[in-house]
Amino acid sequence: MSSLSALVLVAVLAAVVMTLGWRWQRRHENTGIVDVLWSACVGGAAVLLAALGDGAWQARAVLAVLGGTWGARLALHLWHRVRSEPEDGRYRYLREHWQGHQGKLFLFFMAQALLVVLFALPFAAAARSPVDSAWPWLVLAVAIWIASVAGEAIADRQLARFRADPGNRGKTCRDGLWRYSRHPNYFFEWLHWFAYIALAVGSPWAWLSWCGPVVMYVFLRWISGIPYTEAQALRTRGDDYREYQRTTPMLFPWFPKPAAEEATR
Repeated sequence: MSSLSALVLVAVLAAVVMTLGWRWQRRHENTGIVDVLWSACVGGAAVLLAALGDGAWQARAVLAVLGGTWGARLALHLWHRVRSEPEDGRYRYLREHWQGHQGKLFLFFMAQALLVVLFALPFAAAARSPVDSAWPWLVLAVAIWIASVAGEAIADRQLARFRADPGNRGKTCRDGLWRYSRHPNYFFEWLHWFAYIALAVGSPWAWLSWCGPVVMYVFLRWISGIPYTEAQALRTRGDDYREYQRTTPMLFPWFPKPAAEEATR
């Protein structure tokens, strides 16, 4: 099967999965399932494209392990949140804004299926990586993947622990990595995509591997990540989150500024 045919197959499967997800949210009134399915579909796309690719078996094997494990970890983490918590405030706001219009929600799910294909492009590039340039870049890809996935898992665990404490209701997490970035989970998610750039070195489609970090940054920074998350945080945490915005870097970790009361001393 050609690489283009494999991408078409990814698109069809993603559309089927998202249709089932849309039906699930109709019954449970929880649009957060879309994040679970998106992660699972992107991870599954890595495995599928690795299996169908025409590149070196070493690169394709590493792609399947890295992409598949990343997708499974993120999907399971998000599924735990979806099944144990009310609908995420961002999606609840979207549902209310659209007045529960199922046609608009269906199109939203289909848009996520298209994004699966877009984020599968780096995998398609890596699946065509030749054997003669594989090994040095395989090591770098694995190193980037381990650092980024570990960082994201730590940030997720720190936030989950903070949110599990009833005494923290209405407060902003400043524990661990969250002291140095308002979105450390997003930062490490973005960093993770550089692993596939290293994995795609030498591939005839290597340039497509840059779609991962570039498109992910655009979505996180301006479209569906930080803007929606911070708007919801301001609605629920108000001045506490405004102070957090003032003192803590948005995405790239760095040392926080002094709190307002400390700055006036």
